[in-house]
Amino acid sequence: MTDMYDEPKKYEGNLSPYPHNEITEPGRAKDPVAYLLATEQRARERQVAYETVKLLRQRVIHCYRKEGVNHYENCRQEAQDLFDIITKKDLGQLHPKWEKPEMNDGW
Repeated sequence: MTDMYDEPKKYEGNLSPYPHNEITEPGRAKDPVAYLLATEQRARERQVAYETVKLLRQRVIHCYRKEGVNHYENCRQEAQDLFDIITKKDLGQLHPKWEKPEMNDGW
């Protein structure tokens, strides 16, 4: 966590989401390119979920350090926000609508 106090880096571009594409049978995709793009989209969503947890954790740490001994009372909302996210399945990551929900491996 050495970069905790550095200015946050912001991406200036715009990424459009790729449509969801599933494999119909093991090892075969109807459109391999669309399947790989959909996989990339799920990876993006996973990374957004990880970064959200990282930002919430930094907020809690900052609040604890700022408030000192009163952090139990004054940082309750920050801690609750972090707890709510980390207890969700896959850290609250957005998932596509699967045709077969059992095919969803969580990522």
